[in-house]
Amino acid sequence: MFPHLPAIATRGLAPRPSPLPVSAERGRAALLALTLVLAAPALADEAYVTAQSADAVSVVDLTAMKTVATLPVGGKPAGVAVSPDGARVYVSSPDGQFVSVIDARARAVVRKIPLKGAPLGLAVSPDGKRLYATLAYDRLLVEIDPESGPTREVAVGAMASGVAATPDGKTLLVADRDDNAVSFVDAATFVRVATVPVGKHPFGVTIDSVGARAYTANVESDDVSVIDLARRQVIGSMKTASRPYTVALASGRIFVADQHADAVSVFDAASLAPAGEVKVGEYPEGIAASSDGARVYVANWFSNELWAIDARTLQVTGKAETGDGPRAFGSFISR
Repeated sequence: MFPHLPAIATRGLAPRPSPLPVSAERGRAALLALTLVLAAPALADEAYVTAQSADAVSVVDLTAMKTVATLPVGGKPAGVAVSPDGARVYVSSPDGQFVSVIDARARAVVRKIPLKGAPLGLAVSPDGKRLYATLAYDRLLVEIDPESGPTREVAVGAMASGVAATPDGKTLLVADRDDNAVSFVDAATFVRVATVPVGKHPFGVTIDSVGARAYTANVESDDVSVIDLARRQVIGSMKTASRPYTVALASGRIFVADQHADAVSVFDAASLAPAGEVKVGEYPEGIAASSDGARVYVANWFSNELWAIDARTLQVTGKAETGDGPRAFGSFISR
């Protein structure tokens, strides 16, 4: 296991008004529809937090900061990725050797995709048509059609962990933990085209929104490597607190979940200079930003909580209880 409608009342109604001309009726209906649309609240972001010890996914309403559903998946779930349109959520189960497909609107598991290995990191292509999974023990990255199953695979490095796709969908990055490197994979040909040495034991890998830089959280060297994607080389590093695990980007800052420090390290994205530290729950792991970049959410594995942090003020703004052992390794926010 990886450190894993009632009946409508009719009484008391007001007398029915005299019919309006057809054009007036249509106008009133259009105005009412517009009013309802304007009055309706915006759909809130939700978090899909893999609770490894509970063999489940906790669905957290990020406005209320409350778990609103628990979805059993099995297989000690760890990795998670949400499709670009928010309609599907994919969850890796290393012990079960499958990926679960969740219908986000129905909040239901609709399919399980079997794999010949232990899936860990997950990413979805920008067009939502392909899913990518690392098979940690097999040194493989697998391409998956969400409807039909695995299609291609490519050899990467030892203990393949996190995976991310560039915004244009052309390149995939895999954190090769035991090789202290990142693999570059061409998404069209599905060929490994480069490897870049980084810090010791990279686990999470995150790419910025313009596809210029990638960041790896290097667990054993207590730092984050900054990779220039065009040049395919490390151009900087940032010293973190103990055991950095994952990285999120928001409001011009870099947020790093530090497991052994029970904290999130914060850096300025332009200068890479330290910008603060936020104390969070016990053993933070997965970290991700809200759709507007105003908040960062971190899953705390040992304290069974998801915490919300204001990305500008660095104040903790809320906490939600989750299932036992929240990992949330990947992009777990439905936007």
